[in-house]
Amino acid sequence: MKKLYGLIGYPLEHSFSKDFFNQKFLSENIDAEYLNFQIESIRELENVLRANPSLCGLNVTLPYKTQVMAQLDELDDDARVIGAVNVIRFGKGRFGRRKLKGYNSDIIGFKQSIAPLLDDSHRNALILGTGGSSKAVFHGLKQLGVNPVFVSRKQKEFCLAYEDLTPRMMERYTVIVNATPVGMYPNVEQCPGIPYDLLTPGHLLYDLLYNPDETAFLREGKKRGCVVKNGLEMLLLQAYESWNVWNR
Repeated sequence: MKKLYGLIGYPLEHSFSKDFFNQKFLSENIDAEYLNFQIESIRELENVLRANPSLCGLNVTLPYKTQVMAQLDELDDDARVIGAVNVIRFGKGRFGRRKLKGYNSDIIGFKQSIAPLLDDSHRNALILGTGGSSKAVFHGLKQLGVNPVFVSRKQKEFCLAYEDLTPRMMERYTVIVNATPVGMYPNVEQCPGIPYDLLTPGHLLYDLLYNPDETAFLREGKKRGCVVKNGLEMLLLQAYESWNVWNR
């Protein structure tokens, strides 16, 4: 029987995963198919599972990386600590029931992608955004020996606000990661509200976005001599790790 994999999220028009995995299946002669399941509520996941009994695994994207956790039977250690899931592995539970275990491959993709760019000057990082992806970035940076702090548009506990980014703060925090959707296609001229005039060649700017290739956030950093990188490699690496999870 053909194996079925898929992605849940909303919206999914610009998702990378479907084309990536179906091309992989074709080129490697794997008898499988990958589908998009665009759902407007996490409650609809139950309907997806019921209608697709041959499902072997799912990816999870915005806005459900945190919400989906309550629907799962078990969590991997990284997913539990991060508090977000982007991969679900289907196994066998009791009485023939499917057992759903959640993993986080974002942390692996992010760490492998950013690690070669880090040096001893990169001791502190600002993470723009507080969603599911930002949580993986937070724990990934900690594991790499970098001290991270979240930045939010609204005043939140344990977060900086954009107005807190003074010259002294910008001098201290030399790694800046955009984990928000600001600047994503089609809104390509938008960028997070950091003080770009305080950036220096000593700063590293990393954007989880990959469409467009060079976001306004990265473009502003490049103008000031910063090291910049988009999220395409991270995306590929986390996709490979998803496949590894499903086939353990």
